[in-house]
Amino acid sequence: MQTTGRLQGRRAFAGCPARQARTLRLSVHAAGSTYGNNFRVTTFGESHGKGVGCVIDGVPPRLPITEDEIQLELDRRKPGQSIITTPRKEDDVAEILSGVVDGVTLGTPIAIVVRNKDQKSQDYSEMAVAYRPSHADATYDFKYGIRAVAGGGRSSARETIGRVAAGAVAKKLLKVIGDTEILAYVSKVREIESDVDMANFTMADVESNIVRCPDQAAAKKMIDAINEVRTRGESCGGEVTCVVRRCPKGLGSPVFDKLEAELAKAMLSLPATKGFEIGSGFRGAAMLGSEHNDEFYLDQDGRVRTRTNRSGGVQGGLSNGEDIVIRVAFKPTSTIGIKQRTVTRDGQETELRARGRHDPCVVPRAVPMVESMVALVLADQLLQHYAQCELLPREGAVGPDPSVTKQFVRSA
Repeated sequence: MQTTGRLQGRRAFAGCPARQARTLRLSVHAAGSTYGNNFRVTTFGESHGKGVGCVIDGVPPRLPITEDEIQLELDRRKPGQSIITTPRKEDDVAEILSGVVDGVTLGTPIAIVVRNKDQKSQDYSEMAVAYRPSHADATYDFKYGIRAVAGGGRSSARETIGRVAAGAVAKKLLKVIGDTEILAYVSKVREIESDVDMANFTMADVESNIVRCPDQAAAKKMIDAINEVRTRGESCGGEVTCVVRRCPKGLGSPVFDKLEAELAKAMLSLPATKGFEIGSGFRGAAMLGSEHNDEFYLDQDGRVRTRTNRSGGVQGGLSNGEDIVIRVAFKPTSTIGIKQRTVTRDGQETELRARGRHDPCVVPRAVPMVESMVALVLADQLLQHYAQCELLPREGAVGPDPSVTKQFVRSA
């Protein structure tokens, strides 16, 4: 978003009279609510406002998409799903306001809105004057000098409704063009880790329990751990692992716009995120080159593949066709029911026991959020890649891999 205005003032410039009036042009690039270059998503709304949603620009025309497909993803994200999530009750019903007719995109901006219904703003009266530790209350005041107190405003995870709605459209585009599948799951809660076959787990496996972990034995321990902290008014964190299958080759750009850099930015833009890894991640720092390198081979169809996947599906900042594997760390929920020391807006030290309805652990509901942000990154990169690299014929291009000439299947 860019805002342009004019400033009138008197400035002395070389070769100009000292008191000559000059008109200065001020260009302000604001304000952090839009992601993407070609597949552009802008989210709007506050947690306790009238509604939240998104505007998606750059969606190709003639893509089949329905409100039901968007609703399926929003239902996975919505509050009140189980005892280990926030008790706030919202139906989160998606309304497509523009850009889609008879279940097909027009190529024009798609606006989607979800109305808020179960706000309890009175629960936030103490937070109007006292900052919640580790929350965005203080920093929003530092930056803007004003904030939406109830529900945390834009810093609330309710903002991610727009991301998940847009992510449903991006997922559909990726599925139609490349048969790409994006699946995430809870891989860790506190010290409890899971053991999941990442090549074969399914959406049904993820959704088989309330913590969204395909490892049933680990899932039970995770649920018990979340319940234990919930009953004490505490919170805990965890990790989400995301796998992208059949990602088109060549997505991403060299240098500053490497695919892993775009994924890292997208993941760390989600509320409560504190860490990002791809492939071997930090463990790779302890390995030798001969241990870490992914050796190439030709499969029976003549495609260039790697024998291992420590790169996590990205090499040189570009996707190589192997599964993209990332991990995202989420901190404990900031708002807890335990008395903590803080300061008030007028500079007085005090104590605060926060009220309101909050997740004791964010990771079960973060799963669709992670999937959606991955989808938004890949959809944006797909359009950029196609515009630059797929307009001219590839026959005869240097390279042994014939699959790159037909990797966009376009199957409805």
